Amino acid sequence: MSRYTRNVNAEPLLGEVARRFHEASLEAVLIGNAAAALQGAPVTTVDFDFLFRKTPRNLQKMKAVARALQATILHPYYPVSDLYRIVRDEDGLQVDLMATVHGLRSFAGVRDRATRMEFGGAPLLVAALADIIKSKRAAGRPRDRAVLGILEASREKATQPPGAARRPRSRK
Repeated sequence: MSRYTRNVNAEPLLGEVARRFHEASLEAVLIGNAAAALQGAPVTTVDFDFLFRKTPRNLQKMKAVARALQATILHPYYPVSDLYRIVRDEDGLQVDLMATVHGLRSFAGVRDRATRMEFGGAPLLVAALADIIKSKRAAGRPRDRAVLGILEASREKATQPPGAARRPRSRK
């Protein structure tokens, strides 16, 4: 184990993000590999991806979150993009907020299927593994396709009753 991978724990950063979102009342759902990892999928990521409802009020709340995190908001793609990136250089914090995600029809549906978890004493909604899989399949990027099998196996394992033996898949 290298000095770069020892003691890697994103929970303090995720706790800080959850607290700041809660303080600003910014409703968002954690999606992507971070959400999948919280549900037992053996995947990694360097950022936190969130789906949020893009309204003028929520954009103001997002700015309040960035100020509280002492971070900067970037709009890294063309001006009509629905991606906003909050970055803090001192520790590499990167939070991506997206108003639309491939394969997911509505924020409300993703929110309703999400699981509520606590980090740093604050609530955080974590997208269902099925929604994460759906979005990665729809995005179709090589990095998304690369983790689909892992995510599907994790979802299958999570839905099995305790103690159930896995049946080997038949090969045709």
